[in-house]
Amino acid sequence: MERRILGGTGMSVSAFALGTMMLGASGNTDHDESVRIIHTAMDAGINFIDTADVYSSGESEIIVGKALKECRRDDVVLATKFAMAMGPDGNQRGGSRKWIMRAVEDSLRRLGTDYIDLYQMHRFDPVTDLDETLSALSDLVRAGKVRAFGSSLFHAEQIVEAQWVAERRGHRRFRSEQPPYNILLRGIESNVLPTAQHYGLGVLTFGPLASGWLSGRADPTTGHRNAGAGKQLFDQSDPGNRAKAEVVKKLSKLADEAGLPMPYLATAFVRSHPVVTSVLIGPRTPEHLAGLLAGADVILTDDILDRIDEIVPPGTDLNRNDLMYVPSVLGDKRARRRTR
Repeated sequence: MERRILGGTGMSVSAFALGTMMLGASGNTDHDESVRIIHTAMDAGINFIDTADVYSSGESEIIVGKALKECRRDDVVLATKFAMAMGPDGNQRGGSRKWIMRAVEDSLRRLGTDYIDLYQMHRFDPVTDLDETLSALSDLVRAGKVRAFGSSLFHAEQIVEAQWVAERRGHRRFRSEQPPYNILLRGIESNVLPTAQHYGLGVLTFGPLASGWLSGRADPTTGHRNAGAGKQLFDQSDPGNRAKAEVVKKLSKLADEAGLPMPYLATAFVRSHPVVTSVLIGPRTPEHLAGLLAGADVILTDDILDRIDEIVPPGTDLNRNDLMYVPSVLGDKRARRRTR
């Protein structure tokens, strides 16, 4: 499998990364099968494994730890995340030094390792000074517990602010960004990706199949993701989702004309962007993994990429609700109204 360098870290990572959000209570509860999925991915050339403390409340990290016991740890680039709520207490989340120091020890214990290659801030923390966060993360690098650190779902201006704070305060800086990116969600092409390129960040994207919309199913609105918290992603009363349904019909026709299964078209599209380092695939079963791996070498021609641009213009988000992140200034009405 093709390898690329992760930003300025010097670490060589596979063009596909294995995302493990679906391993554990949120997806595949069979630990043995989940471990086999990880090993199969590694046998296929994937050396980049991504997880997070919040995935299935730590269970995903435990599964990854079990898989790593049976292989050479140094052969894997291991990434995990912090900042999402891990309990009811306000000190069990965010980017404070207090939480970071506890969260990293918890992740190291669950993963069964003494260092993390890429430690990512899962969301921007609006209540903690970035100087505080970057200082704590820099100390983890100096202590040898973390090799490099990055961000996830940061807006372009937040990426810039973090780079400026690191330079002014003498801290180590974020080396990567992990945003959602797929044919239906292209907004980051106009801001996040150029900003990441400017600062030399590695880009690890997730959601290439758009939560199942680009899975190739005859009716993408059906499936295990069309339930519970994910139901709004498919609600046909939402104009954005109706627009996605029309676009998927056009993309399905294009995929058929190109002789490609839809998932191959979708993942190859994301890999084709020159700023993208690695594309996260998040299989729930061995069959899902096998299907995605079979398209790992697909390269789209300029003609097909031009056709995709005609169907979904560059920089377009068909439904901004799919970003899964509402800035605090939009989610809290008190931030938009003068007090009286």
